[in-house]
Amino acid sequence: MSVVRPEVVAHRGASHDNAEHTLRAYVAALDAGAEALECDVRLTADGHLVCVHDRDLRRTSASRALVSNSELAELDALDFHSWKNPWADLDDEAPDPDERLDRVLTLRMLLETVADYERPVEIAIETKHPTRYGGLVERRLVEQLRHFGWDRAGSPVRVMSFSWTALQRVQRLAPDLRLVMLVEHARNWSLLRRLVGRDWLVGPGIAELTAHPGLGRRITAAGHDLHVWTVNTEAQLDLCLELGVRAVITDRPAFVLDLLDRREAGEG
Repeated sequence: MSVVRPEVVAHRGASHDNAEHTLRAYVAALDAGAEALECDVRLTADGHLVCVHDRDLRRTSASRALVSNSELAELDALDFHSWKNPWADLDDEAPDPDERLDRVLTLRMLLETVADYERPVEIAIETKHPTRYGGLVERRLVEQLRHFGWDRAGSPVRVMSFSWTALQRVQRLAPDLRLVMLVEHARNWSLLRRLVGRDWLVGPGIAELTAHPGLGRRITAAGHDLHVWTVNTEAQLDLCLELGVRAVITDRPAFVLDLLDRREAGEG
């Protein structure tokens, strides 16, 4: 039986080597050959969707502000890249800071980058919850996708969330979009399997798949394809290949693509 080659999805861009969610990280992922990009989105106080994982900005910009309390212009003034390489000033080979590549990234800019790219690229967008804006996040997301004609069947976009309610909102607003039910704990699957849509994809974490060997097979037996996060080692990729995983989300897209190429060439 042939092994399914999974789609390689760059987690927050090529975030192992670059500051996550910056345009620099996504350009690096595209240059590496990533077949899809993953991002998290949050809504600013003035209604912009930005690619930021945490609700506050302490980890990635040294600001104590909350994304939801900040306007886009305020975020645009922050440094979102230095935290990844705080010794860059002493590194002769470190790339020079570039406002276009290293500042806060709006979802609109990421979508435009993908739309203009020279080859087809998919996007996996995670809406973060809980949030003070509730369902407005999904409404704004679908509005942006509609602008690109990406709210219908054949869209390169799939929407992910740990919130079943959030995915239900997206399904009502854009019934033909692909949806991914993210699974944080294996114990949650017994309940979720009764709730998720028949055509929904399911996204368990690699740690849960490793700790609970039967989880992946239970999900596929229920008729759902697996989209697994965050796969960064050869052993983790091997487990995904064994399970027939359809997409692997990774901080190291170049590394995973190379492993897959070597597997196909019979070198691994």
